[in-house]
Amino acid sequence: MSHSLPCTWSGVFPAATTQFDSALQVDLPATQRVQRALVEEGVHGLVLMGTVGEGNSLSAEEKRAVLKAAVEVAGGLPVIVGVSEFTTATAAIFARDAERLGAAGLMVLPAMVYVPTPAELEHHFRTVAAATALPIMLYNNPPSYRVNIEISTLARLADVPNIVAIKESAADSRRFTDLVNAFGDRFVLFAGLDDVAFEALVLGAEGWVSGLTNAFPTESLQLYEALRSGDLARARRIYRWFMPLLHLDAEHDLVQSIKLAEQIMGRGSERVRPPRLPLSGERRAAVVAMIERARDTRPA
Repeated sequence: MSHSLPCTWSGVFPAATTQFDSALQVDLPATQRVQRALVEEGVHGLVLMGTVGEGNSLSAEEKRAVLKAAVEVAGGLPVIVGVSEFTTATAAIFARDAERLGAAGLMVLPAMVYVPTPAELEHHFRTVAAATALPIMLYNNPPSYRVNIEISTLARLADVPNIVAIKESAADSRRFTDLVNAFGDRFVLFAGLDDVAFEALVLGAEGWVSGLTNAFPTESLQLYEALRSGDLARARRIYRWFMPLLHLDAEHDLVQSIKLAEQIMGRGSERVRPPRLPLSGERRAAVVAMIERARDTRPA
């Protein structure tokens, strides 16, 4: 295997939301306020325009504007931007633009809609990686994107020097041990599913790309620090308190739930772009009750 770029990413990286105004246009000042608050509370970096950031609901111009605005408020923290496009060509173009606009790295997804073969998936990732010098985190999320990045595919990609990390959102925590056994420290591993974060961080993940950190950054950071310092009793206490909300990150309506949590915690708005609609009826009432219970029983 060839040498890869050094990757120093570790810690808690919220999958930051994109804020919209009442006309559902991108509200850059509100988006920056959300990001600035996370930075001030001590997160280790920002991930933009992934699933939670509604990247696939943004135009090409909007994506570039959101990235530029985030770099302004990140205070030197790494800003990792989701590369989630319909075609490999547009993904490569966005990767180049993201580098020019100040991104510290890319979180590259499979091409949207079309479900690729392993060879097609490998070609997509290689092509995007060749378009930029930025370090790349591959995003594996089989439930959402209907394709699993197999160990054999990662083995073939290990010779691409700027593919440095894997965000793992498979629901099965065994995958972290399989990745370490297969690749040692070749790839930096990130937990990508909130309700497997404890397991992932214990089993070798260096970081956590987190949805619910948008609403509860302090507790997310406390959980991470407790695990880093080996205080498993404290970590379990926080995780058990957090778990009802963390399960929301694994649901189909995770974006609406996370933005509703931001709104209840006074951090952002629950507005989402269609085809998503804000939670309503019994579902909204149930999620509100969970968020308010968590707010009122915080372990801190």
